[in-house]
Amino acid sequence: MTIPVVESARLRLRPHTPADLDAATAMWADPAVTRFTGNRAFTREESWARLLRYTGNWAWFGYGFWAVETIDGGTYVGQLGIAEFARDTSPPLSAVPEVGWSFVAAAHGRGFASEGVRAALAWADANVAAADRTMCLIDPANTASIRVARRCGFAEVGAVVYKGSRSLRFERRRGAVAA
Repeated sequence: MTIPVVESARLRLRPHTPADLDAATAMWADPAVTRFTGNRAFTREESWARLLRYTGNWAWFGYGFWAVETIDGGTYVGQLGIAEFARDTSPPLSAVPEVGWSFVAAAHGRGFASEGVRAALAWADANVAAADRTMCLIDPANTASIRVARRCGFAEVGAVVYKGSRSLRFERRRGAVAA
């Protein structure tokens, strides 16, 4: 499967490569990035496993996560996309593709997440049959990500417990835009 490249006004969503490992490892070691995703630094090995998981989603499902870089300069600023994570939650999640995003701390507050997620969802709306409905899980204290979800057409539908912590569950129907 050829992983598509998607562009927005300021961002390029492109396939991950092994060359992204250092940037991804630095991002996942930053407490400003991980405070809502495990609240600990992830190792280089764990970052590598993430990159492989993202690539595996593309191979198995025809969608996955992209590396995100700026169009102006090609700077790695994060990762986002649509995936099947098979999370063990209580209550269990229905089989709906999950949308997620993470950005380096220097990219926070610049609108990159909303811009990139909108571009990914537009691509999914046009190309992914399984994306009639998508969902995302967000830590209740992560107000910035909650705003991104709402800007991108997601609505809160409940909560789940994942790895001992409560997460809010948001859903979006194909083509939905912010209210």
